[in-house]
Amino acid sequence: MKETLEKIKAAAESALNAAADESEIENLRVKYLGKKGELTAVLKQMGSLSPEERPAMGQLVNEAKQKLETLIADKKSRLKSKATELKLKAETIDITMPAKEIKTGGLHPLNHVVNDMIDIFQSMGFDVVDGPEVETDYYNFECLNVPADHPARDMQDTFYLAENLLLRTQTSAAQIRTMENRKPPIRVICPGRVFRADEVDATHSPVFHQLEGLVVDKGITMCDLKGVLEQFAHEIYGSDTKVRFRPSFFPFTEPSVEVDVSCSECGGKGCRVCKGAGWIEILGAGMVHPNVLRCCGIDPDVYSGFAFGIGIDRITTTRYKISDIRLLFENDKRFLEQF
Repeated sequence: MKETLEKIKAAAESALNAAADESEIENLRVKYLGKKGELTAVLKQMGSLSPEERPAMGQLVNEAKQKLETLIADKKSRLKSKATELKLKAETIDITMPAKEIKTGGLHPLNHVVNDMIDIFQSMGFDVVDGPEVETDYYNFECLNVPADHPARDMQDTFYLAENLLLRTQTSAAQIRTMENRKPPIRVICPGRVFRADEVDATHSPVFHQLEGLVVDKGITMCDLKGVLEQFAHEIYGSDTKVRFRPSFFPFTEPSVEVDVSCSECGGKGCRVCKGAGWIEILGAGMVHPNVLRCCGIDPDVYSGFAFGIGIDRITTTRYKISDIRLLFENDKRFLEQF
């Protein structure tokens, strides 16, 4: 019987070492330790032994049983550890691999220019004001000395939403609202989006951006206007930039001027960008018309002022050497990523 126990222990140990999963281990447990197992069968033979042999043999059977239970428990533990190890390896993140690129956005070139322009004028003491994009005929035209029969309205053909309601053609309407609600001295800029029924091409768009400025106080002259605009041009294009003022006409200013800067591409010699002229027009300006001041309740005999309107899109295209204004509105990542 002792030899039988040793053979059972050896066979069980060999079989457990070869077991590949828990189901095989369970089958071996039943085979050796179950009710009809081989070790149980040995116990049933104890009755055939003499009373003197039973204690010693009973001890050997118990030791064999404990040995098999220990082997089964160890084998289950090893299999569980191995399964955990394989799972961890399968789920391991290789931190030595390069991370996925996270692309961050940036400011649109128009926003870059607007922010720079605001910084320049704020450094000269200007406040920033805003106004509605949907305006009344009164604020957009009439109070700016452009009555219903004025030919200047043809140059600013716009989008009407109702008889006296339209998309603003200029941010000057915000200047009127400011003069109605503030007493001089006034020094403000009004950046924003404006709308005109223009045909789309490389230099025109029905939607574009303006920054208009207004100064009203006692003793304001054209010299003040020239000083402010020359300082602005030098800040935007560089201190070597030349500035030229040409007589012009606007219904809301008198006298009026167009302002040109020397071409940054050729330095004023003439090139494709400036169409051989050596100069690029960037804005219109002038002294505020007395009728505009009166319309806002400001006495033109006491106060004077100047106003200017700058095309932000024009500044952007000349500053970054962009050949087509439509690129600013197409949302093409290949274009925008350059900025």
